[in-house]
Amino acid sequence: MDYRRMPIEVESPEQMGYQTIRNNLSESSYTDTILHDIRLDTDLRDLLLCYGSHFGHEGLREGIVAGTHLKKEDVLLTIGAAGALFIIATSLLEKGDELIVVRPNYATNLETPRAIGAAIQFIDLRFEEKFELDTDRIRAAMNSRTRYISITYPHNPTGVCLGTGELRQLAELAEEKDSYLLVDETYRDMVFGDQVPLAATLSSRVISVSSLSKTYGLPGLRVGWIICRDQQLMTKFLAAKEQIHICGPLLDEEIAFRYWQQKGDHLPRIRSDIRRKFESVKEWIRLQNDFEWIEPTGGCVCFPRIRRPEEGDIDRFYRILLEEYGTYVGPGHWFEMPRHYMRVGFGWPSQEALLEGLGALTMAWEDASNR
Repeated sequence: MDYRRMPIEVESPEQMGYQTIRNNLSESSYTDTILHDIRLDTDLRDLLLCYGSHFGHEGLREGIVAGTHLKKEDVLLTIGAAGALFIIATSLLEKGDELIVVRPNYATNLETPRAIGAAIQFIDLRFEEKFELDTDRIRAAMNSRTRYISITYPHNPTGVCLGTGELRQLAELAEEKDSYLLVDETYRDMVFGDQVPLAATLSSRVISVSSLSKTYGLPGLRVGWIICRDQQLMTKFLAAKEQIHICGPLLDEEIAFRYWQQKGDHLPRIRSDIRRKFESVKEWIRLQNDFEWIEPTGGCVCFPRIRRPEEGDIDRFYRILLEEYGTYVGPGHWFEMPRHYMRVGFGWPSQEALLEGLGALTMAWEDASNR
């Protein structure tokens, strides 16, 4: 495997040092949760720290698919969604295989297949088409070597969402072509309108991936999961997990289970806070002459761009933004996009930091432009 570090990780706030950033608008999750806010009803000091179930915490797996026709055997807990994506790529792909990736996309969905030596057929979303996905382009890109299609819903970094009809079309396409559909739906509980079905419920050819990191602000727990009805494939995923780390961290999974039991108490507050912050970003963009976006319909990130990048110095813009205004966003190259695009995370910062950071974007481009 030819590993290389991803820019999104090399330049991440935790690598740079959070203390170097005043207004952190680069995060793709909701505000980090304090352990105290998870009301643990029993003392965890009596928890036996043995090897846990290789599938993961049984109660959490049951809870994840509660309300669906799926069962806990369809769920495999992983070390975050990143661990799930690695397991899937290394289980389904060999050198010379192909996959289809809707781009922009999370870097792991690109770099792990590249490290394996698989060929990627990109379906590039375009600003001019409102980042909408054309399923006919995916059909045209498929061939006998296509092992799976990789999408995110709601989309990271644009916040654009698929409808139920589009998701069903993709599931049917995977069945027709004897392939799989991988849906990273870690922002699914953040949609602003009607929620589409859990992707894995649509077909045994659909693989859902999610985690507690993004919507719930629990990235430190490192708990994610794979959901799939294909039990033969799930056995292969389990074998991969066992060879990587045997089982998940018992303490993390127990805390995650306690949190999931309280999800109904936390989620309404999270959604309300995200919508309030989203309205702040909408008001900022409404007043802009230099920035434009495709308005998100879910998630806690957006992907605006500078309207006329030729009028200024993009590198100077980012330098001024951080060094003079203490503000950090995710530049477009994190997603193999031009640098006048940027991911702005509005779920993680406080309302005060968000407003100051948005103002800094405006001022930094004014300083970096040639006008």
